[in-house]
Amino acid sequence: MADINFFPLFLSLKVAMTATFFSIIVGLPTAYFLSRSDHRAADFVDTVLTLPVVFPPTVLGYYLLVLLGRQSWIGKFLEEQFDIMIVFTPVGAIVAASVVSIPFLIKSARAAFSGIDSDILNAAKLLGRSEINIFFSICIPLAWRGIAAGIIMSFARAFGDFGATLMVAGSIPDQTLTMPIAIYDSMLAGKTELTNKLVMIMTGTAAIFLFLLNRFEKRITKGGR
Repeated sequence: MADINFFPLFLSLKVAMTATFFSIIVGLPTAYFLSRSDHRAADFVDTVLTLPVVFPPTVLGYYLLVLLGRQSWIGKFLEEQFDIMIVFTPVGAIVAASVVSIPFLIKSARAAFSGIDSDILNAAKLLGRSEINIFFSICIPLAWRGIAAGIIMSFARAFGDFGATLMVAGSIPDQTLTMPIAIYDSMLAGKTELTNKLVMIMTGTAAIFLFLLNRFEKRITKGGR
């Protein structure tokens, strides 16, 4: 193991956990809105948010480069006003992983929110509860199993992302080189033994985290009954 650089593993874990956090912050309110709205605008929003799931990674990465690159108005604004660069930085890896993982949380959470009995929500409104109060005190506890499943899928997707991350963040050693990209690079270099070791490490790490998340989900849902 002495010849293995563990930076890509640590970076992948950091990127996946950060992307999952943003998925929760953005995905849960969005999923709740989509589950409660029958307007055509909700279907349009749902379609746009689902596109990263069906887009080829290179296409998604290209769109992110056009949107966030140094020549775009967003990229120029962030660089000139806040000295923040997204493309070919760890921030770019987090952005790419977040974009590809958020739809998985939204889909799962939306289905869970839609399964809540509307009579319960109407009764809460009659009692004078606000939408925010209903969201946190009723909807999230009742939909927790679906939300937890979405969180697990979101983390797994972010941890294993390759294409979009490579396009946006690149493969700069000790800066933006995540584990999937490190495996790809070592395979291209013909380092079969190193590639096998990296694959085993990533497989084991992913399995451990998914097992722990599943155990956490079961413990939370049992405690909420």
